[in-house]
Amino acid sequence: MSTYLLLVDDDRTFASLAASVLRHEGFRVTLAHSLHDARGAMSREAPDLVVLDRRLPDGDGIDFLPELRAQLPDTPVLMVTAHGDIASAVEAIQAGARDYLSKPVELDDLVLRARRAVADLQLQERLRLAESELGGRRRLSRPHSPKMLAALQMLERIAKAPRSPVLLLGETGVGKEVIARHLHALQGGQGSFVHVNCAALPATMVESELFGHERGAFTDARTARRGLVEVAAGGVLFLDEVGELPLQLQAKLLTFLDKGAFRRLGGTAELSSSARVVTATNRDLTKEVAEGRFREDLYFRLSVFRVDIPPLRERREDLLPLAQSLVAELGAELGRRPVSFSSAARARLERYPFPGNVRELRNVLERALVLEAGPELELAALEPQGTSGPPDVDPDAFVVSGAPRPLQDVERLYVRHVLARLDGRRMEAARVLGLSYPTFLRRLEEE
Repeated sequence: MSTYLLLVDDDRTFASLAASVLRHEGFRVTLAHSLHDARGAMSREAPDLVVLDRRLPDGDGIDFLPELRAQLPDTPVLMVTAHGDIASAVEAIQAGARDYLSKPVELDDLVLRARRAVADLQLQERLRLAESELGGRRRLSRPHSPKMLAALQMLERIAKAPRSPVLLLGETGVGKEVIARHLHALQGGQGSFVHVNCAALPATMVESELFGHERGAFTDARTARRGLVEVAAGGVLFLDEVGELPLQLQAKLLTFLDKGAFRRLGGTAELSSSARVVTATNRDLTKEVAEGRFREDLYFRLSVFRVDIPPLRERREDLLPLAQSLVAELGAELGRRPVSFSSAARARLERYPFPGNVRELRNVLERALVLEAGPELELAALEPQGTSGPPDVDPDAFVVSGAPRPLQDVERLYVRHVLARLDGRRMEAARVLGLSYPTFLRRLEEE
């Protein structure tokens, strides 16, 4: 996405020439010839970079700097000062300007300093990306199961179409965020990976968080703010629990997916972002569509590429390698020396169904690393409770023991079981079983 630059200078000839050169260099430029014009431009759209002259018809640019910095704290400002006025340059830097240019401004110098400011912005984005990666912590271990291998092979093909949306489906805890990060890595790791939990955002804030807002868009909007769609430009915007999005915002997301364009809340300018949207849910979206809680057109747009992530119980061959990888990762984080699994722990891992999937496995291993001090993990927490005696059996349960039997024999046994439960009341037993009375008698008498 091109950098939006606001150039504030009352010298119309210079401003027009500078704007032409900057546009040729890829900047999106708006001109303002006074502080009044600058305030109006900023109210319509927040710039990424400001070039500000000192001497303007309605005030001094340095006096305007505190107001600009309060409204746009992250936007770098290049101050234009009179030739040789070192005191003004120092004053501008102290007031919050990033850099300064001396008049007469050399256009090559202007372009160079603007590029440096953009490079700083990109560095900040990379730092945010690094923080996001550290926050995620989790890596994708190479799977062995055919289902998971098929899903990863599909991701490798999808990565070649960087704008197409992807829908990840699977139970809670299967690792949909890890898969989304893996797709980001397959794309070359360009741009930011931005994770949004739609279920955790208040309905009143979702639009502002995703698409940003302009100053004054709502009561507390004292400054303009970029949305996460803009932050993720060139990278991946991961919308977890997408089924929780309010209906009115689903329409705006659909427009963005179709055109790559959007408007900030309270803004009029149409902006663009090249972020790939990856969504995830454990809901049945077809059911949500049928019940009117999710837009059908958005569902079709999101599922251009649909990837089903199998639960851990359906890829048991991945369990032990995944557990070993997680133990190594968690051990490093906790400062624990390398440990292995005892034979009992391996057996417990194989038996346990892991209804919480990979997330539950990770939690079990983290707890074991903290609580079990030995050289081998036992994972005693996975042992079923209350296994010392035989399980309680309902005395009234219908049980067919022994070798498998023909269905006809089982039906006859069940008819007699129901009759016994009803103390021999044949008419009532026939009604409970849903059989006519003659049919009931035939089943009862069959040998």
